[in-house]
Amino acid sequence: MPAQTSETIFCYHCRIHHPKAEMRLIVTKTGKRWRCIRSIEATQQGPEAREAYGRQVSEINKAESKSRAQRMNN
Repeated sequence: MPAQTSETIFCYHCRIHHPKAEMRLIVTKTGKRWRCIRSIEATQQGPEAREAYGRQVSEINKAESKSRAQRMNN
C-alpha cells in the first residue's frame, strides 16, 4: 500500500490509497468522493467481474486487518 502523501488519494470503495492519476471524483448521494479507476471499471463489467473484484478487495482488507492485529499483539 502506498504511503499517504499529497500525491495519493483514498478510494472510498476499495479503502486503499492510490496515485491521483488513478482516481476519479464521483458524485454520490452523500456528496463527492474519490474512487479508483480499477473499481469503477470492475463494476461496469457485469456481475461476475464485480463479485470477483469484491472478493479480491475483501481478501486484501482481511490480510491487512490480520497483519495490523498481529503487530498490536506483539
